[in-house]
Amino acid sequence: MTQRVQSSGSIQALGIFYWNRSTRFLLVSALCLVAALLTPSSSAGGCGEDGCSEMKRRGILTGMPFMAHVSTRSFVDDVGHRIYLAKAPTRVVSLAPSITEMLFSLGLDEQIVGVTEFCDYPPAAQSKPKVGYANPSIEVVLALRPELVFAPKDFLRPDLQNKLEQLKIPLFVLEAQSIEDVPLQIHTLGKLFERTSAANEVTQAMRQRIAEIRRKVEPLSAKRVLYVLNSQPLISVGPGSFIHQMIGLAGGTNIAAQAGVAYPRLSMEAVLAEDPEVLIFPVGDVETVPRSEQKQWLRWESLSAVKRQRFHEVSSNLLNRPGPRIVEGLAQLANAIHPEVFGSGDGTLHP
Repeated sequence: MTQRVQSSGSIQALGIFYWNRSTRFLLVSALCLVAALLTPSSSAGGCGEDGCSEMKRRGILTGMPFMAHVSTRSFVDDVGHRIYLAKAPTRVVSLAPSITEMLFSLGLDEQIVGVTEFCDYPPAAQSKPKVGYANPSIEVVLALRPELVFAPKDFLRPDLQNKLEQLKIPLFVLEAQSIEDVPLQIHTLGKLFERTSAANEVTQAMRQRIAEIRRKVEPLSAKRVLYVLNSQPLISVGPGSFIHQMIGLAGGTNIAAQAGVAYPRLSMEAVLAEDPEVLIFPVGDVETVPRSEQKQWLRWESLSAVKRQRFHEVSSNLLNRPGPRIVEGLAQLANAIHPEVFGSGDGTLHP
């Protein structure tokens, strides 16, 4: 059978300090003094004229937490690192599709100077300079002269982290653990970029959609669901995964809930014992579940999902990207699990 591979990504951040114009003289003087003491001498003379001019232009101060009080804007990322900003950044690089979508939702097209090859939505993201795939090119990232780099937790590479730290480029981690985290992240970005009105508009629409879906599924009996990441070997989702929570919100009961890991490998004996009523297959935007894979499942005639032909496709991009469109993914799940209420029938397979 054709294997359908899923992927995710994330990163660890650095604590960076930005100064404002009113304290520039004091901070530049202190920075040059510290650089002279801590930086090995070179032909540039430590913090030479060009080096300090570049740091002053970007307004960055690193490794001096005792002076953090001069900035009134500080932000803590999802791994607990704090950065200080004197003003909203004007050049940023995003290392995850979900973050790219959040930035675009706030109208930050002009501020985005680099994205990954995976960042294909909205369409405007496709024309942005690319920094690579899951392992972004350090050279390309640096050539874009970012003032701030956003990344998910799992994308952290020591070489990238060290280089950004060396060049005083702050790194901010966004790592959603639940669907409720996504509006919170958008609010943080709204404050960081001084786009709070846009953030409020986006998050209000998201929360209203989530509340509407919850209201519709609340009186319904939960359906037993198997989310098929891969058929051979059979891999599903369990506690600790984003999709596990969303199945519950959409009115389903994940049959792999007792697996104990986020992405368990299941036996067919276990699946037959749980007897799922709905099989859900995540697919890409331009693909479908191969007929050979569907036929493989049809052999298990005792399964309730097979008897009732409850095979459904959902968009992996909507469900695997914790961004503004995650509510559309939740709606697709709800429609697959309870078509009698949500009812369009989109994504239903007819094996």
